Amino acid sequence: MQKEEKRLLRRYIAEKKRNYPQEILSEYSSLLLNKLEKHPAFTQAETILLYYSLPDEVQTHDFVEKWSWNKNIILPVVKGEELELRRYTGKQDLQKGSYGIEEPQGELFTDYEKIDLAIIPGVAFDRQGNRLGRGKGYYDRLLKQLKAYKIGICFDFQICEQIPTEEFDKPMDEIWSEQTSFTSHNP
Repeated sequence: MQKEEKRLLRRYIAEKKRNYPQEILSEYSSLLLNKLEKHPAFTQAETILLYYSLPDEVQTHDFVEKWSWNKNIILPVVKGEELELRRYTGKQDLQKGSYGIEEPQGELFTDYEKIDLAIIPGVAFDRQGNRLGRGKGYYDRLLKQLKAYKIGICFDFQICEQIPTEEFDKPMDEIWSEQTSFTSHNP
């Protein structure tokens, strides 16, 4: 039943996204990221796990480039069933990888303890900090290895009342959208 609930929620969010032109999603992305870069967890962080966005996600390309000059930006790369982490060294070192995602070819990053902040995408989030991903479990497997402070980012229409969860799901510490931000209610 839970798998079906998740599938339906993913479809519902995908339909909502189609109602927003790319220009609006880009504007929302800028609003969110401009606020996020003032967050104490962000300003104090030296090493940040980010992601290089797909067209329907909070747009991070310019943000990654901007901050790569001042911070160690780490991006995930899909390798089989896992996410491998690599340093971002510039657009020139990106190559299209699995799922059409631009992925860094730079140095492998394995010192997970050094990650101060993880900024995580999701299909949907709820106020308890729960995250619904795309269904492959890549981030679920990665997040259980991280001790970093976790901020889930999304568009406001991706925040739901409740997301079906399973025991392996790792909640976020905070959720941010272009309109709101909140600390999760998880103990």
